Amino acid sequence: MTRSTAASGRVLIVDDDERQRSALAAMLSDGNFETQLAADGQEALERLSTFSADVIVADLVMPRMDGFELLRHLKQCGDLTPAIALTGFGSMEKALSAVHDLKAFWFLEKPVEARAFRALLERAIIYKRSLQRTDELQRDLSLRGVLGSLVGTSPAMQKIFSLIRQVAPTSASVLISGESGTGKELVAREIHKGSPRANGPFVAINSAALPEALIESELFGHERGAFTGAMERSAGCFEQAQGGTLFLDEIGEMPQSTQPKLLRVLEDLHVRRLGGKHEIAVDARILAATSQDLRTHLREELFYRLSVFQIVVPPLRDRKEDIPLIADVMLQNLNKKHGTRVAGLDREVLELLDGYDWPGNVRELRNVLERAAIVTGTGFIRLKDLPSPAFRPGAEGNAKQATVHEGPISLKPGQPLVRVEEAYIKLTLEHVRGNRKLAAEMLGISLRTLQNRIAALREGDAKATAPGA
Repeated sequence: MTRSTAASGRVLIVDDDERQRSALAAMLSDGNFETQLAADGQEALERLSTFSADVIVADLVMPRMDGFELLRHLKQCGDLTPAIALTGFGSMEKALSAVHDLKAFWFLEKPVEARAFRALLERAIIYKRSLQRTDELQRDLSLRGVLGSLVGTSPAMQKIFSLIRQVAPTSASVLISGESGTGKELVAREIHKGSPRANGPFVAINSAALPEALIESELFGHERGAFTGAMERSAGCFEQAQGGTLFLDEIGEMPQSTQPKLLRVLEDLHVRRLGGKHEIAVDARILAATSQDLRTHLREELFYRLSVFQIVVPPLRDRKEDIPLIADVMLQNLNKKHGTRVAGLDREVLELLDGYDWPGNVRELRNVLERAAIVTGTGFIRLKDLPSPAFRPGAEGNAKQATVHEGPISLKPGQPLVRVEEAYIKLTLEHVRGNRKLAAEMLGISLRTLQNRIAALREGDAKATAPGA
């Protein structure tokens, strides 16, 4: 008889019953499988330190450390080794819980039938090898400058790729910092995709985009009647991200009054909806992003809780060698989106892109290329296809020195400061083509402060033009 070695692999069998361990090992004694045995979860972890298992077969009920604790520990450590749960007669609910909550590969009911056992092992080993091939492919792509939606061969981006690979399999909180438009959310999504939570939800909330009165409701949820307008119960972002990842963008804009409540949830992993009487257990990994110096915007204890691991995304002006590759990938995606057939960038265009400082970073580059791709339609993008004056104002001069406005701000002695502020805010917004986040950074104020000042200026203009004013 010819043996098939296609699904051979290394199996760790964990069971407190010595006869059961030996019986399972005997089912795999034909030479296709290498086995190791452990009497409980604690011994299994010791075995795994020196034995690289393709599959873990674990009884759910054991002394010292049972199968549930073992699977929970492996999940928290980012160990993706498929596990088969063994369960006694009538314990189907426990087995399903292990599969659903702890991501066990599948379960087997005792007494185990040899044919079913081997068939399930073979499927689990094939699954493990598919995961390994996927990981190898991702590593290969990153070496060529692509990791998911992130693009770059520069040393700075290769460091980002390396950090993502290191932290993704863990459960650590990550603080992602960088200027607006650098791709902080893309980094967060790649961490999520590379984590054991990849099949769970990715929920993003922008702290700067929500009114202060609503942010706690968005985070923690609310019960019907909790406040005016709360017509029905609503789950917050922590509940929506159960089993997945919660991304807190612009965490520096989090109101001071909300920060202690957020810290408490992060520490005890329970939330209470607004107007609710009971706490709800939550299981969500926290990733946060900021374009500010958080030490001046966050409570110290919250800052340290969020910044267990830090990733700083460099601005585009510091990695201009990545622009040709980024542009190539973007144009491929834009051709699919708009049905265009743009072949690439003219040499003069590449030179111009390299000479520009990109205050809006990768987001601004995409904006420029998208418009140019639509204008060009087919062939190569040329200088005439680029937007003007927003991208290359005063094309005769240096792009780095260029300004967007037609002329200087008119300053006259005695002019009200509010008018000077209004003119400067308008000028800055024109320069960044309406990007309020970027404008706030350039003005040295928070996005919320900028929004409040714009609203106040509009209110003042409305009063000035009202009848009888």
